[in-house]
Amino acid sequence: MAMSPEMATHITTIYSSTAIIVGMMLSAAGLGSALGWGLICMKTIEGIARQPEMRPALMTNMFIFAGLMESFPFIILAFAMWFLFANPFVDALKGAIGG
Repeated sequence: MAMSPEMATHITTIYSSTAIIVGMMLSAAGLGSALGWGLICMKTIEGIARQPEMRPALMTNMFIFAGLMESFPFIILAFAMWFLFANPFVDALKGAIGG
């Protein structure tokens, strides 16, 4: 079954909009992770300056929370790849139009 020009236009619009949104998702995830890293390190250094004897416990907490903070962009990257390569919106459009 041939694709109508109207459906091709809609699919093109969906893919282009998805690409823009994925770029925004990845940039927001990177910015959020960078800000999170900065805040975690800032508060750790501040805590060590106030109580130097707490350094081992604070460093352990910093690395645990930094690892959690670092996983966030990778989770967003997985969602972004899903939207790019297995775009659910195109399938929904094809189902709605009957193609």
